Amino acid sequence: MEQAGEGDSMDDNEERLMDRLSDFSIGNRFSRVNQRLSILDLLLTEIRYNILLVSKFWGVKEGVMIGLFVAGFFLGSWDFGIGEISSGGDYNRWGILGGEDSGFLHMKDLALILSLLSVICWAGFFVMLWNSYPIMRENMVYLLIGMFVIQFGHIKSHADNPSFPWDSGIGGWVWILVSNLVMLFLSIFVVRRAVVETRDIHVQRKHSHPDPRVIDRAWKDHSLLAWSLGIAVWIVVLNITFWSSAHSIAPSPGDLDFSYSLVFLHIFSGIVATFLLLVIVWFPEFMLGSTEARIQTSRAREVSGEVFEPKKAEQGKCPVCNQNTTAIQEMTGEISIPCESDDCSGKGVTGSECEQCGIRIPSRVVCANCGSNTPVGSHFGRVEAW
Repeated sequence: MEQAGEGDSMDDNEERLMDRLSDFSIGNRFSRVNQRLSILDLLLTEIRYNILLVSKFWGVKEGVMIGLFVAGFFLGSWDFGIGEISSGGDYNRWGILGGEDSGFLHMKDLALILSLLSVICWAGFFVMLWNSYPIMRENMVYLLIGMFVIQFGHIKSHADNPSFPWDSGIGGWVWILVSNLVMLFLSIFVVRRAVVETRDIHVQRKHSHPDPRVIDRAWKDHSLLAWSLGIAVWIVVLNITFWSSAHSIAPSPGDLDFSYSLVFLHIFSGIVATFLLLVIVWFPEFMLGSTEARIQTSRAREVSGEVFEPKKAEQGKCPVCNQNTTAIQEMTGEISIPCESDDCSGKGVTGSECEQCGIRIPSRVVCANCGSNTPVGSHFGRVEAW
């Protein structure tokens, strides 16, 4: 895993000192109950690891961004005794511009000042987010579009029925369903797919090694299980914060019973959602560092003319006589050799059991040409001197 500290990858000494996911011991809290729940143990381990990375590598820049969006939420959502939000405002005026018809320009002076400060905080946050994580910019735009679509869905549902979801027909739920489907498409099928496929190419390019154990460790170190769960949790929390914000001010001013508990729910869930957004954007940048110019799907790479040819299976060569042997290194990096049993035509990965007869596959290969008995790992990764 590479760190994108100020756009540069960590050097070799830093990389050796960095904690790696494969070094973390995996507990058995859930697998003891049922072996099928072992994925939850993996998930908990990865969450602990990600928390460690955040605490270790986040600095002043991330602290400033957190301060900006927290201030943006409080300045734009809390009433502070002014009465502009709690009273419902003037429903005869609406919009930002428009002179006499502008609702924004006819707020109380202090409320207008707080609103402008909130806008400045949010603008500063998004500018810092854009400048800090360059290879995630395109995917960041997709995530922000999804956020605005979900917010519009909740506003539209409350415009039709201020008490949504109570006393709502199917028409009110359609807006929520459609907006969340748009978000799922953008976040899962666009952003997550782009990050996963870029991760796959990164591991195959940068961590190729004759020893399959090294490659297996690289795949574990670059796991995106907890990050993918973070996207799902982020979408759920987004719906909570946008529903609570719309629900708190949806009734007409005469019917508005302003609820500070709903506003607090909006602020708290909004802070959590924005924090998760920061993690979702930061983690791929941290993982891939400056080793990748862009994060995009394989299809997008083909369209842009950047085609990655995956590593093909490689035939082993005897380190003594340089003739082909029966060992084969698969595309995944695993080395397989035929079973030594006379009446078996199966094969298997070295050190494992034969896929047909169950006999253990040896870790050494006898060359049919010169008869040398050498470790299977020495049959790959050799470079000709001439």
